[in-house]
Amino acid sequence: MRALIVDDELHAREELESLLLETGAFSIAGRCGNAVEAIQAIRKQRPDVVFLDIQMPAISGFELLSMLDDDELPAVVFVTAHDAFALRAFEERALDYLLKPVSRERLAKTVERLRKLPGAEARPGYPRAEIRRIPCLAARAIKLVDVPEVEFVRSSEAGVYVVTAKAELFTELTLKVLEERAGLVRCHKQFLVNADQVDEISIDEGLAVIRTRSGKDVPVSRRHLPAVKARLDL
Repeated sequence: MRALIVDDELHAREELESLLLETGAFSIAGRCGNAVEAIQAIRKQRPDVVFLDIQMPAISGFELLSMLDDDELPAVVFVTAHDAFALRAFEERALDYLLKPVSRERLAKTVERLRKLPGAEARPGYPRAEIRRIPCLAARAIKLVDVPEVEFVRSSEAGVYVVTAKAELFTELTLKVLEERAGLVRCHKQFLVNADQVDEISIDEGLAVIRTRSGKDVPVSRRHLPAVKARLDL
């Protein structure tokens, strides 16, 4: 099984990698120190299972799951140092959870559980929380943009960009995820808009353009115009 390790502590990643390799059941697809790196790795590497730390700075393991498309989800084993988080992991229908420090005996049980639940059965549907902050890349840092500050989101061949009144930032999240879990409105195949940031909408023969509060223009396609008008109570 190809395993991805996600933990903000280097020592914890190294220790878990050693234990996983020792079982002979895993190859290591990657090691990530934060949720943004994990989203990239899951999308690129398509691991069979992710060993996911729950308590991480900025974006928790639970929040990370809400930021992935359903078809990107691998099997997930939560890893935590706290019993309370383990209980919630169970409530989130985790395949399994491990308490730190991970013991060889407990990991062996996880291996058996993974082997007995191949394919789709190892990938239960996880409850998806509302996204309130969108992780974006800013220089070498991760900037968390509050959804109310977002004017619109656009996609292009270069990727997905979150646009606020002051900045435009790249994000690993897809338009589909942001539409479904951040409350943004689909106004075009390549655009989502924040209804609370709409200043005006001009409509001419079925074509429409939204102007945001900071004066930016966002296209509205004929296909999505009825839904946009309904959301704006027009």
